[in-house]
Amino acid sequence: MEIQLTKSFERDYRDLPVSIQKRLDKQLAYLLENSRRFSLGIKKMEGHSSVWEGRISRQWRFTFQISGNRYIMRRAGTHAILRTPY
Repeated sequence: MEIQLTKSFERDYRDLPVSIQKRLDKQLAYLLENSRRFSLGIKKMEGHSSVWEGRISRQWRFTFQISGNRYIMRRAGTHAILRTPY
């Protein structure tokens, strides 16, 4: 699998605190290594059949879609981003 970043994800990433950026980088490495890793908390989003969410920390999340052998990263931020996961 490989990771593809969208412009909205890149924008969100730039706005994250540096400490959260580092945690997200670590979580994305885990995603590539083993998407079933417990700390990721990967689950399908309710109401969005093709969008998944993952955990950065207790308060921070990221969203993505899966297309072929790619994780298309959509958003990153607090729980508020879950209202607009694209």
